[in-house]
Amino acid sequence: MQVVPLPSQLINTDMQLHCTGLSLPRFSHSKQSPALRVSAFAATVTASPPGKLSKVITWQPGKRLQTQTSQITSDIATIRSLDWDRDRFDIEFGLQNGTTYNSYIIDAEKLTIIDASHEKFRDLYLAALKEQIDPSTIQYIVANHTEPDHSGLIPDLLEIAPNVTVVGSKICIQFLQNLVLKPFKSLIVKGGDTLDLGKGHVLEFVIAPNLHWPDTIFTYDRGAGVLFTCDAFGMHYCSETVYDEDLATIEPHYRFYYDCLMRPNSRSVLNALKRVSGMEFGVIATGHGPVLTYNIAELMNKYDIWSRQALEKQLATVAVLYVSDYGFSDRLSQAFARGLTKTNILVDMLDLNSADSQELIECVGRCSGVVLMAPPSSGPSNAIVSTLYAAVKAKQPVVVAESYGGDDEPVDTIIQRFLDLGITSPVPPLRVKSTPTEATYQQYEEAGTDLGQLLSQKKVIESIKTNIPVNVAKAIARVSGGIYVVTAKKGSSRGAMIASWVSQASFKPLGITIAVAKDRAIESLMQVGDTFVLNCLEEGKYQPVMKHFLKRFAPGADRFEGIEYKEAEDGGPILIDALAYIRCVVKSRMETSDHWVCYGEAIDGSVSKSDSRTAAHYRKIGNYY
Repeated sequence: MQVVPLPSQLINTDMQLHCTGLSLPRFSHSKQSPALRVSAFAATVTASPPGKLSKVITWQPGKRLQTQTSQITSDIATIRSLDWDRDRFDIEFGLQNGTTYNSYIIDAEKLTIIDASHEKFRDLYLAALKEQIDPSTIQYIVANHTEPDHSGLIPDLLEIAPNVTVVGSKICIQFLQNLVLKPFKSLIVKGGDTLDLGKGHVLEFVIAPNLHWPDTIFTYDRGAGVLFTCDAFGMHYCSETVYDEDLATIEPHYRFYYDCLMRPNSRSVLNALKRVSGMEFGVIATGHGPVLTYNIAELMNKYDIWSRQALEKQLATVAVLYVSDYGFSDRLSQAFARGLTKTNILVDMLDLNSADSQELIECVGRCSGVVLMAPPSSGPSNAIVSTLYAAVKAKQPVVVAESYGGDDEPVDTIIQRFLDLGITSPVPPLRVKSTPTEATYQQYEEAGTDLGQLLSQKKVIESIKTNIPVNVAKAIARVSGGIYVVTAKKGSSRGAMIASWVSQASFKPLGITIAVAKDRAIESLMQVGDTFVLNCLEEGKYQPVMKHFLKRFAPGADRFEGIEYKEAEDGGPILIDALAYIRCVVKSRMETSDHWVCYGEAIDGSVSKSDSRTAAHYRKIGNYY
């Protein structure tokens, strides 16, 4: 690809370049390394002032909203909608620092908006926009994808600028037509298409489906050296700092965001990286969180490494079939996919609204199992399910889940069709009887983990037997531990697990570490900033409680039924039978191959039986619990 050199008037010569970045780079893949190799060039960003902040308004009690306008280059500005107190997002994973929704203005001969904001920012966003430009003169709106937090205000912009042309992928434009419900001018773009805005701003479009919606595109401004990526390379992190200056602070949020939204689509991530590998840019204009410029090379390398590791570790592949823009199908399917990836299962996400029969047959044919989100009772997504019945093989487990779209094809009818074909369902149908809550998403994630464990169990056992020397495994078993129950609550979701790999880790402040297997349901409730309770079980009296929490629970089942407990200040369960408890807040997490080591600082605690000792746990071999 021929790359237009950066216009000299865009380069801020007063800004010092740092060794970590202010660049991005030309990428090339190396056979010797999973990382991306980079060669730096001068960046286009201006200095990093906080930008202009609007007044703060309250959207709901305790929920603050604010906008921030900042110049990225001499011709490109961002309006960042700061959602300071949002604590849940998308597949209902918890947020510790809110989030942002980033929109961009390209002040070229043909005035262009890249992505619009969430509709709850309507007044703040439109006021900020009018301070920058005359909205009636907007000629293009580029929709990198149509998820409502990025397209919610497109209908308002169409009212203000009735002659504007909306630019997007074919699927994107179809979605928007259903959203706007009246005619508007549109331009459907494919990968490699360009759009000349004047003043050196030539936009090139990159198709990047499933990052993380099926209609996603990237938009590359050749002249400015800016890549607009919407969800990809973003993070849910709200701050007045416009850029990625503090890598240590933002990196955990960047990783968590990747794990929740991008890892289920790791193959699509690698395809997108390949498509931008010949481009040169100094700014990644993300849809959430800070704009990237200081650490682009490192952060993009992480996507590459994490995605390759996901493919290398895969033990099986599952097709997750959903219906975009119908009820909660897309979000619930993402929760299920998240559970699958926790067990090193690769996920093939396929939108039944846009898939053709051959694509569906090929997808199902390369997968070990199938998850079907119930489609509406009529329409193209329902019609293509008949192809699925013919494509599924007898040994492929199938899970059927409701989408809660108001007109779902009954799951019992679907299940019966599969049973008639001799196809089993290892997980009971997932039913949703009211608007999904945190507990609903947790149930879908747990169901994904259950299916993943079923498909991977044989290979995991084989790996344990062949990869660890017996003498080493026996020696590790001599490292003893206690017997504890770790409990946690976040929103309406509660979790518990038996733990033995627990240790005091610091004196000041008092802190402990707990190793949590990646496929544990409670892992999602023990992110940085979450609280948990460590319940110490009593020597000689722990068996009933341990037996209870060691049994296998159905997805979404109440793990505390029949167990006496009281609630801590934050709702965390404290077991009545525990001889002591320690309530902690997660301050950091360290990743190992199959566990997260969570470090928590003690908030409070108490001993109920001072003359008793914590039960001890001894193993004969160290390659399983």
